[in-house]
Amino acid sequence: MDRKIKVVQYGAGKMSVYTMRYVYEKGAEIVGAIDVNPDVIGKDIGEIIGTENKGVKVVSLEEAENMMKETKPDIAIVTTMSLISDVEDALMLCAKLGVNAITTCEEAFYPMNSNPGVTKKIDDMAKQTGCTITGSGYQDIYWGQLISSIAGSTQTIKKIKGSSSYNVEDYGIALAKAHGAGLTLEEFDEQVASVDRISDEERQAMINKGEYLPSYMWNVNGWLCAKLGLTVKGQTQKTVPQTHTEDIESSTLGMTVKAGMATGMSAVVTTETEEGIVIESECIGKVYSKDDFDKNEWTVVGEPETTLVINRPATVELTCASIVNRIPDVMNSKPGYVPTEEMGELNYRVKPLNEYVN
Repeated sequence: MDRKIKVVQYGAGKMSVYTMRYVYEKGAEIVGAIDVNPDVIGKDIGEIIGTENKGVKVVSLEEAENMMKETKPDIAIVTTMSLISDVEDALMLCAKLGVNAITTCEEAFYPMNSNPGVTKKIDDMAKQTGCTITGSGYQDIYWGQLISSIAGSTQTIKKIKGSSSYNVEDYGIALAKAHGAGLTLEEFDEQVASVDRISDEERQAMINKGEYLPSYMWNVNGWLCAKLGLTVKGQTQKTVPQTHTEDIESSTLGMTVKAGMATGMSAVVTTETEEGIVIESECIGKVYSKDDFDKNEWTVVGEPETTLVINRPATVELTCASIVNRIPDVMNSKPGYVPTEEMGELNYRVKPLNEYVN
């Protein structure tokens, strides 16, 4: 492509501070921004990312379609919510207008195994208009590509076991609430844990109806199985509240999480495959105490056994850099809803992004 890639930022909160700056630093440009927060609407995006004014003001959701029709972006970056049902309207708008889209929505990483109905709806529209929709972020590398690369150097695999922790304070109130942060243990049991005390048949019925609440690893396990060519035989999920012995202040929740209340949750997803390989992955998302830090650990059990440990990854920045570096892959992809496992390896971009677009 012989011009700068034109990007719309859909969601002008915490993550957009990085995604918008990274877009400019990679030689593309922001042509529009959208948010629902009245405190942000009307602001120049330069004020949000801490630079000089860019001449682009954040518009309301009601103005989004007209703005996109006027600016004709090549791609939208959607950094709002964590469930595919919550970003459905945003992705459907992009699909309807023929605008490529990439989102940090965690379920969107591989939504076909948790909400096939919404995924197909977006896929059908995107194929009609010739654009590509996908989900990416931290998991693209640290829960996905790194693990599949280790698997590629392993002779025999019996099990893949992973665990990752992150501070829900870094991602906004929607994510924090989705992890049950700030709930009493009784409320957590009723609102979060009870979802998984069901039979396989009941779970599948909920998935078919788009009513299932997956943890992030539910979709990661699906992505890994697709990437590694494994056939899923069965998959289960268990959520457990996390607590702390002292009160913790949460700026995101705007409250003090009292000692003994849920600071977040641990979710363990176990996937059994026809090939005999088991994937057991855990994500721990909570309001951090002063002693907590991000950690990512995966072990491929087999011949040989290999363990990968990454302490204190800059999860937010890595998420946003992954999104921006994926932009050329999305624009070069076939139309439809295409998970990144079909797009090949995620690479560092030395040149301006448009030089990687066919």
